[in-house]
Amino acid sequence: MAYDFVVVGGGIVGVATAWQLQQRYPNKRTLLIEKEPALAQHQTGHNSGVIHAGVYYPPGSLKADFCKRGAAATKAFCEQEGIPYKQCGKLIVATTETELARMHDLYQRCLLNEIECECWDAQQLASAEPNVRGLGAIYVKATSVVDYAQVTEKMAGRFVAAGGHLVLNTQVTKLHEDHGGVLIDTQSQGESHRYHAEFLVVCAGLMADRMAKLQGLATSFQIIPYRGEYYQLAEKHRELVSHLIYPVPDPDLPFLGVHVTRMVDGGLTVGPNAVQGWKREGYATYNFSWRDTLDMLRFRGFWRVTAANLRTGIKEWWNAHYKSGYLKQVHKYCPSIQLDDLHPYPAGIRAQAVLNSGELVGDFLFVRSARSLHVCNAPSPAATSAMPIAEHICQTISTPPSD
Repeated sequence: MAYDFVVVGGGIVGVATAWQLQQRYPNKRTLLIEKEPALAQHQTGHNSGVIHAGVYYPPGSLKADFCKRGAAATKAFCEQEGIPYKQCGKLIVATTETELARMHDLYQRCLLNEIECECWDAQQLASAEPNVRGLGAIYVKATSVVDYAQVTEKMAGRFVAAGGHLVLNTQVTKLHEDHGGVLIDTQSQGESHRYHAEFLVVCAGLMADRMAKLQGLATSFQIIPYRGEYYQLAEKHRELVSHLIYPVPDPDLPFLGVHVTRMVDGGLTVGPNAVQGWKREGYATYNFSWRDTLDMLRFRGFWRVTAANLRTGIKEWWNAHYKSGYLKQVHKYCPSIQLDDLHPYPAGIRAQAVLNSGELVGDFLFVRSARSLHVCNAPSPAATSAMPIAEHICQTISTPPSD
């Protein structure tokens, strides 16, 4: 079956892209393919649910631009669709003198990114959050929380209502590009189907590198999965904090640290950590895949990034297996939480692109061919940024590739 556009991947980025294409080109045929029986089954449905304001990202980067615009677009979409979200604000808390210096550097970055924020001292922090301990904090008013799976479902509804086509339970098995487009072979419940796309967009998240290789594209990176494990706080702690509470992040790491998040339903979660995963789509603690593991072990970038972050990796492994280690991270800024307050909560998996050199890809990464575009690195804040990412993809499609 022939389509003008085929989008592979039913997370929020893929769905937003399909919807954007259908809006821009209402007279063209757009198909969205998802391998799972429902949308938003992986990174979109396994995260903290934060609508980020754009605090952390280097000025001028795609992340900084997309996040700020995406936060406004996400909130506007939620208001249009009646999706509940809460603007509870974020506090980035410094607990040591070293963190305090980093906090002031981060505050300057907020100003450069034109993020509305305030720099609080210890007294202001204690007044706003009596259960939080710190030397100071950055207050970011705009940070909010939402259920991104619900946002994705509503976007998909808009896409289908506008004339788009959606197929679930459909695994892409082969991609072949020629001058006329891309042939897409799939398997769905034991049946084979072939689609033809004038242009293909792949938003495959944890499988981004494999989809690029399936098409024969040259890549210098590999997706490494990092488990993000959470706990839910006991019911008695529902009113423990009124803001999202984040530590000051380590500038050498791409992750934001263990934080306390107030969810849309009023509950509180603690997490995530960042521990090496051994199965790309394995959410249980001891899930393991020989294929995924061997792929990592054969990739020199894995060994280089592991060696460069060995001490951090060991600490994360310890905290993942011993709740007391995890609690120690939280106690730095929230000392009233006890071990028996931490209840199990579903984990997530981050898809992190790593270069052959061992460098973690820090920004969004797109790989383009004449008839396709692959979203190859879309870490946080990709959910917040989904609509600007989709706009960027549509603009890229309308521009011929450079030689």
